[in-house]
This record gives sequence, C-alpha cells and structure tokens, in this order.
Amino acid sequence: MQASAEWPGARQFTTLYSVKIAGPAPARHDADRVPMTPARARVLESLQQSADPVTAGDLARHLGQHANTVREHLDALVQRGLAARSSGSSRGRGRPAWQYSASGQAREPDARVRDYAALALVLAEHVSRSSRHPEADARAAGTAWGRLLTEDSDRRSPRSARGRTVALLAEMGFDPLVRSRGDEVLLRRCPLLDVALQQSRVVCSAHLGMIAAAFEAHGGEGDRVGLVPFAEDGGCLATFAASGGSA
Repeated sequence: MQASAEWPGARQFTTLYSVKIAGPAPARHDADRVPMTPARARVLESLQQSADPVTAGDLARHLGQHANTVREHLDALVQRGLAARSSGSSRGRGRPAWQYSASGQAREPDARVRDYAALALVLAEHVSRSSRHPEADARAAGTAWGRLLTEDSDRRSPRSARGRTVALLAEMGFDPLVRSRGDEVLLRRCPLLDVALQQSRVVCSAHLGMIAAAFEAHGGEGDRVGLVPFAEDGGCLATFAASGGSA
C-alpha cells in the first residue's frame, strides 16, 4: 500500500442558513501548553480506547509504568484539554480515586503551523496554479516538512512509530483520536482548516507527506500511511497499514 490521499469530493451538508462541510474543526489556540511526549501519547491512546473512565492505577498496570509517572501524564493531558477528570465512587474509607477519560477538547495548535497559515494559503495557491502535478509536489513538500519536524528524532522500532507520530500530530494541533482497531487515527482538528477548505488537494497532500515522513523517521514504513481528507463529519482519517508489528 502506497502513501495515498483519497478525495471523496466536497461532502457538504446544506441547511437553510449555512453549509456545513464534513471534516475536522479548526485547531484551538492556547498559550499555556505542555508538551505532548510519546509516553504521554501512549497514555492518551489508552484513555481513548477505554470504554469507561479509569484511574491512574488502572492505567499504570495496563502500561507497565509507575502510578506517579502515569498521574503526571494524566494531569498534563487534563491541562491540555485532552482528558477529563472526575471523582470516582467511594470504596470504604478515604478519598475516592480520581477517574480519567478522554476528551475531544484539545486547545491549541503548535506555533510552527499556526503562525504561518496566511503564508500557507499563498503557497498553496501558487502550487495549485503553477505546478503541472500539484498534489505530487505538495506531498513532496510535506515530506520535507515532516523530515524537518523529526530531524532530532532517534529512529526507533516500528512498534513505537505510530505512538510517536500521534504525539507529533497532537503537538501540532490535529487532536488525533486513535480508533480501537489501532490502525486508524481520526484527526479531529486542522491547524490549516481555512486553507484546506480552499486548497484541499494541495494542503491535504502536504499533510499526508508530513505524516508519512514522520512515521518513517520514527521507525515505521512511510508508504503504508494513507489519508482520507474530510472523511466524516468530525475529522480526516489517517491510516497506518499493518506491517511488522508497528504500533
């Protein structure tokens, strides 16, 4: 399977007063953010795949990590709006344990994307007008972008590639949701949504190139990455085809 972007066409849902376009929401802005590390991304994935709220102890046992470490990650995810915390039911004496669940309220895109939205629109329009193969050229530019974003990354095993790529996407404001089957990641927000709505083939091809290059830099196989722009009402769909145990 080669890295590919599928174009379902302009899926629009027309109402009496407006036109609603299927796909992700715009990324939110927040100056006070904490970094999304690969370890933190694993905690987030576990929350997203859990049907019920869980405690820090539950997650620690599941991930094989110390409870205090997991609790730090959970607090950071709550601060970013990626997780919600509630008081669990009391079991005997003492304070009931906090319970955590995934939340779809990611708050800010990375400045590396946010601050260049206007420039991105100009470049996307230029590529669309001047290139004989705008999608291929945009994907090549995205590939270079992904390599630049991961130039300090130490290449690891395919097993950690998806988690590290998801961490990067979360850091950049895409608000990724890992589906239960594991090889699909719903991108619920887009830092360049306004640009993508005007130049979808160029912007989404660039995003595909960036994701595939990041996945490869982290130890995966870039040609196994796919992207379905505006796949559903709520996000774009990134796919990671099964290979030798990538996760």
